[in-house]
Amino acid sequence: MNIAKVIVDVPARQTDRAFDYLIPEDYYGLVQPGVRVIVPFGPRSLQGFVVGVESSSNVEKLKAITQLLDIEPILNEELLQLGKWVTEQTLSYQISSFQAMLPAALKAKYEKEVELIKPEQLSFMPVTLQKLFQQSLTVSWGNIENEPGLMKSIQKEIGNGNVEVNYVVKARGKKKTHKVLFFNSTNEEARTLLDTMSSQAARQKEVIEFFLDKQIKEVPRITLKNELSTTDSPIKALIEKGILTEKDKEIYRDPHANREFKRTQPLPLTEEQSNAIIPILHSIEHNQHQTYLLYGVTGSGKTEVYLQSIEEVLKKGQQAIVLVPEISLTPQMVERFKGRFGSSVAVLHSGLSIGEKYDEWRKIYRKEVNVVVGARSAVFAPFENLGIIIIDEEHESSYKQEENPRYHARDVAIYRGSFHQCPVVLGSATPTLETFARAKKGLYELLPLSKRMHDKGMPAVDIVDMREELREGNRSMFSSLLFEKLQDRLEKKEQTVLFLNRRGYSTFIMCRDCGFVVTCPECDISLTYHRSQQLVKCHYCGYEEPVVKQCPSCQSDHIRFFGTGTQKVEEEIGKLLPEARIIRMDVDTTSRKGSHEKLLTAFGEGKADILLGTQMIAKGLDFPRVTLVGVLTADTMLHLPDFRSSEKTFQLLTQVSGRAGRHELPGEVVIQTYTPEHYSVELASQHNYQDFYLREMGIRKLHQYPPFFYVTLITVSHPEITKVVAVTEKISTYLRSNLSSQTIVLGPAASPIPRIKNRYRYQCMIKYKDEPQLRSYLKDLMDHYQKEMQQELQITIDMNPYMIM
Repeated sequence: MNIAKVIVDVPARQTDRAFDYLIPEDYYGLVQPGVRVIVPFGPRSLQGFVVGVESSSNVEKLKAITQLLDIEPILNEELLQLGKWVTEQTLSYQISSFQAMLPAALKAKYEKEVELIKPEQLSFMPVTLQKLFQQSLTVSWGNIENEPGLMKSIQKEIGNGNVEVNYVVKARGKKKTHKVLFFNSTNEEARTLLDTMSSQAARQKEVIEFFLDKQIKEVPRITLKNELSTTDSPIKALIEKGILTEKDKEIYRDPHANREFKRTQPLPLTEEQSNAIIPILHSIEHNQHQTYLLYGVTGSGKTEVYLQSIEEVLKKGQQAIVLVPEISLTPQMVERFKGRFGSSVAVLHSGLSIGEKYDEWRKIYRKEVNVVVGARSAVFAPFENLGIIIIDEEHESSYKQEENPRYHARDVAIYRGSFHQCPVVLGSATPTLETFARAKKGLYELLPLSKRMHDKGMPAVDIVDMREELREGNRSMFSSLLFEKLQDRLEKKEQTVLFLNRRGYSTFIMCRDCGFVVTCPECDISLTYHRSQQLVKCHYCGYEEPVVKQCPSCQSDHIRFFGTGTQKVEEEIGKLLPEARIIRMDVDTTSRKGSHEKLLTAFGEGKADILLGTQMIAKGLDFPRVTLVGVLTADTMLHLPDFRSSEKTFQLLTQVSGRAGRHELPGEVVIQTYTPEHYSVELASQHNYQDFYLREMGIRKLHQYPPFFYVTLITVSHPEITKVVAVTEKISTYLRSNLSSQTIVLGPAASPIPRIKNRYRYQCMIKYKDEPQLRSYLKDLMDHYQKEMQQELQITIDMNPYMIM
């Protein structure tokens, strides 16, 4: 068994297969499926994953593995299989699937270095090169790339065979260590030693007494120095005498190290909760794979059902994965799980640094924890004995990855659930239509929770027609009803959440005289106004420019800002209710690490009357004093070119309304809209999911969309519009001629955002019911355009698009 099959780190069609490498004798028995290795590939060294070990190869001259990066496999047999499955499902590359399963710290970082291989030739080289290689034979590429003169000289010497360029793989994950002192003497020896030590060694005696008094054998050096207010010299003297030994010891970067979590006990379940948990516990006990939809209104106690199910899993010595949407991975959520299961919980989310993520992942890998709470990628946690997978708020679009591999966490969870023969629980007050339809058909088992905890009523909802407000002369962004209620809450010292639905509704600049809108020169999209920096920015390519005072088209001064941003709302509240204390949560105020948590904690402690924010405050928040929720712009999503826009609007409004009146005080909700008659607004105000489901299903059936049809989206982009149109046209024609007559191919059509970063975008959409050969046709297409895709052409295929933009 001396041949390793390796998938190399080159995401491209022609390298998306295993290459054979010889295993050097030193590595016999160590190289096994799932370990990472460094291998020569063409002129450079690359990281790769071993996917198999065999005794023979049909390639004659094989190169050998140059370095082994792991002693034990970091991807077990199940995850290797899962990687292959994800690759097939999403039409991506195997290397992308493997990397999606690992923390960023384990992805290789390649650094180019220039090495002088014939030092004897140095004196014949230009002075600039002599200076460059004076200190060292290898020089980082970064020192050269910005100097065109140097580059030319280097190029010449490479041609002469005196210098070569190496790709060096640098591991990004560093373990964090600290210095620990170990006490080598027994207590008797130490006491004898103290008696014989001279009075000059008073500081050394203090150190020895510290170990004796505390009855410990090891202590971090920094702790000892702080406790005794001592310097390094007595420590050094004791190390020289052999009384102490110093070693580097690994410590975890713990994002929650300075927080105490109060232990909580399981709560008694209501009758509904008991009925919902019985089938789940039955599956856990009998190791049966079943997918459950825990369909419960907001505030009905879904989390307690999750916690008690996990408890049963842990009693059996198994492990649990809990996925929560990135946005609602709030401190509250972490607290609930840490409070119940203590230190056996690892938390993975985007707010952690690369090092913290790496440490949390290693705790899972080393089996030091049994529960993982995390966002999308936590579904790949390297557990080997899974007992349950839970996906909270399963309707959230953040469970779908928008770049390669374009997987959906729900599909991966169900695949892993069937591998481990364990239940998968999907929880939501507003499940996606696809999930609810599957539960109705009996593919998933439906577990309803129709009442709020302690029989609390759902909050009363008022819908305000903003067109009427305008007719009555109210030009403010607050309707008179919402303003009255805001004043009322301030007097009663209760709290309010104001939600601004910003998706598809940004503040843009328009000339009132000629209608000119300031747009991005590289993308076909209006620029967004950022007041704090007095800039307009493109949210797609990052282009920015200062705000104009005159219209660039007609030079008029009547240039105005349209749309509502959180900063603008905050200003208006400041004018109307100067006594109100406001916490604003948006991308600007939460970009720094930990700021999300600080702001929510401050609000929870009553340091503000109004929490104002975007999407990120819609879910998972539970504050007892919040009795009013105001939705300032309910319908901005309704007008996006996306077949799921009504569904997303309904889900969002229902979720936001669910933040009010969750405890003793009753809640009220005010929804401001310009389309009050739209069924998704109307039914959300009645908390009526069932009618919404029936109405929306009728429309989906009529227009042939999921869940009645599967949808695949192909997007083509290129700097030349003629090329884009021609390629998309060819793709559509090829598919129409090969796919069955029941399948619908729409397009080519320009994407809703037709140009981004000076690249034109066209798309074609395939709607089908049963097309077993579709994946192989799409693979053939990618192979056909392979050469052009190495130049300017880009083709992306999404087998289950959540974003049609």
